[in-house]
Amino acid sequence: MSEQQDHLQNLLAQRDGLVSEINDLNAQAASKRELLLRAAGAIEYLQQIGVKLPEPESTPEAPPVEGEVVNAEGEVPAPEVSTNFN
Repeated sequence: MSEQQDHLQNLLAQRDGLVSEINDLNAQAASKRELLLRAAGAIEYLQQIGVKLPEPESTPEAPPVEGEVVNAEGEVPAPEVSTNFN
């Protein structure tokens, strides 16, 4: 078998593997979608009959760490992330 035939055989096998993976992922997505719809229906039912969660207890905010920058709202701003990878 020539090098090109080997390459073609490998690519065909890779394609078949990818198709199989995509089919598996689609089946998983459909299953998760169904589970999500069931959960959403149960949530809607419970909310309609008046079930509510208790309010979370407020926790006192910790003072900023020494040297930490705090904005006007008293919050520590998130660090800037560079998306320039040049």
